Formats: sequence, C-alpha cells, structure tokens
Amino acid sequence: MKKVFFILCLIVVFSIDINAQEYKVITSIESIVPNGLGRSRIISALEDKDYKEYSSIQTDEDNTRNKSKRQDIRVKNFEETKLLNFYNIGGIRFQNIAANDALITSKINTMISEGWELAFVTSAVESEAGKGDGKGIFITRYIFKR
Repeated sequence: MKKVFFILCLIVVFSIDINAQEYKVITSIESIVPNGLGRSRIISALEDKDYKEYSSIQTDEDNTRNKSKRQDIRVKNFEETKLLNFYNIGGIRFQNIAANDALITSKINTMISEGWELAFVTSAVESEAGKGDGKGIFITRYIFKR
C-alpha cells in the first residue's frame, strides 16, 4: 500500500511540473525601406509585465475608460541586436539577408541551449504601398516555451 501511495505521489509531482510552462517572445524587425534607410533589430524584453495592470473590463454598467499610462507600460530593460536592412542603395542585398539569418539562428540556438523550446513562429509584412511605397517592415515573432 505504501508503494502505491508513493508512486501516486510521484505521478502527481511530475504532472504538476510538466504542466507548469513559461513563454517568452522574441521579435525580429527587418526593414524593407528602399535605399537602406530603415532600421532592423532583434528585440527581447528583459523584464516581465502583467497585462492585468494595464487592462480594464468594459460592461454596460461600467464603461470607465482604461486609465493606464503608456509610460508605465513601456519596457526599459531589453536586449537589442542590430540586424542589416534588406535593401541598400543598389537594391535588395542578399548578403544582408544571409547575415540576418545567421544572427537570428544564433539567437534561437542560444535560447534552446538555455532550455527554451521554439513553440511557434508568426510573421507579417507591413507596407504603406502607396505612391512611392517608402515605408515597410518585415516582422517575425518567435514564441518559446519551457
């Protein structure tokens, strides 16, 4: 009976540990602004924020405005890794893309060596697309868990 109880306790302890997960988001922003005028970076927050501190619930009875201050939401401690822009004066620069791939791969490999697992990747492109199309970014979010 004691063995069965001990085994059940071990199962409970291991299942609790397995279910406890932590997530971290790393973002890469790569400029697609012509002539190399944009800025490209890998960004990683070094501090945590609790979204509940900046949230409000709106109801029919209480539709009080969310009074969170933007300056309180900002993260002042973050890691910023410089990347190269997709374009230079001569046009698209494939060496820059390869260099960015090497830096992003290094960041992913470092995260994995620190015990993180790459869980999801999502990306998007934002461009003005108007006359001259002088603005644009390619953004990718890497979501890790452990």
